[in-house]
Amino acid sequence: MATTVCALGALAACGAPSPPASTAPTSTSAAAPGLPAYAVAAQEKIAAAMKANVIPGAVVRISSPTQGDWTATFGTGTIGRDDPMTVDDHIRAGSITKTMTSTVILQLVQEGKLSLEDPIGKYRSDVPGGDGITIAQLAEMRSGLYSYTFDPSFNRTLDDDPGKAWTPDELLAIAFAHPPDARPGTTFEYSNTNIVLLGLVIEQLTGEPLEKAFAERIFTPLGMTRTSLPVRTDATIPAPHPQGYSFGTNVSTMQTYALPADQEAAALAGTLQPNDETDANPSWAWAAGGAISTVPDLFTYAQALVGGRLLDAATQKVRMDSIQPTDPAHPDAAGYGIGIAKFGPLLGHDGQIPGFMTFTGQDPATGLTITIATNLATVPSGEGSALTLLKAILPVFYPNLQAPPGNPAAVPNR
Repeated sequence: MATTVCALGALAACGAPSPPASTAPTSTSAAAPGLPAYAVAAQEKIAAAMKANVIPGAVVRISSPTQGDWTATFGTGTIGRDDPMTVDDHIRAGSITKTMTSTVILQLVQEGKLSLEDPIGKYRSDVPGGDGITIAQLAEMRSGLYSYTFDPSFNRTLDDDPGKAWTPDELLAIAFAHPPDARPGTTFEYSNTNIVLLGLVIEQLTGEPLEKAFAERIFTPLGMTRTSLPVRTDATIPAPHPQGYSFGTNVSTMQTYALPADQEAAALAGTLQPNDETDANPSWAWAAGGAISTVPDLFTYAQALVGGRLLDAATQKVRMDSIQPTDPAHPDAAGYGIGIAKFGPLLGHDGQIPGFMTFTGQDPATGLTITIATNLATVPSGEGSALTLLKAILPVFYPNLQAPPGNPAAVPNR
């Protein structure tokens, strides 16, 4: 979700100025004969939303079974330079990684290697209250465990040492030093601690590193040749890739990603520049947000995730039936299940990590698939940039949609 694994960097300005508001961003996909009927309207809305929210660059891919396919690139990969985004650009996928971790967990369930009702204490003895927290509750974000990403010392370290290579045990030690936030199963609370635990369960049951399990069970079967989970010491992004930007610091965004009013105004005016976070080490996100991918690969993944290509029919039904409203008082709001989220009519996930934001999802009723990647984590108002673009274009396809889709991870948690 826009605010899934985001760790925003220091507030220091980048050296280069933003492109002038009158000229940026522009799309490299001009309206032309043969484009789907929705393309012109979608292109205009995306460009307007990017300009209004100082989003440097974006790649968008849409497929409508009744109206056709469209892919477009917008803006720049480097602020202050004519560096057009490309369809093949690699980006950090952020919390879309969570769906991958939960998918492998479900594969292990259908292979009989564990049960969703197993307590995490069966696999990890140091989890507070672990004998009463199930694998399903971890995947559904209902464990009640404190997310290490809220810890002040953790955030100061991310600010002071963005190249640090974190181990899962270090992350869990931070989480377990805090009491649980709630009793298991009582409330939805987005927590990266949950998914780090699931990543370790996968490694324990498969006997191989998580990055290898992802490759063997997801990336290779789906032909996602440009997607990977890097090892924790690798902070590089394969070429080609844009630079990735974020406003604020980890400490300053612990409670909200929205900039203070004066800083928001400066950011929108182009006098406050975001940080370049491209080389920040994502190891702190690991199973919860460390994957690298491309828009075409994430598009393929959304179709498989929602269409059930990665699971047998019974297990896919378990996943779909697990989706519950994140706010029981508002059943039409965003929903969350076993590593899958509901955004209005779309099922999928979004991902935010320093410098980048993604969304990929599909409407199971119509087959409409939308994938978005940007090189800015959150816009100055605090909303995830890819969700800003998603909300801009959804009315093109759903003119009667009553409200924009909610974000299941609306509270910052890096």
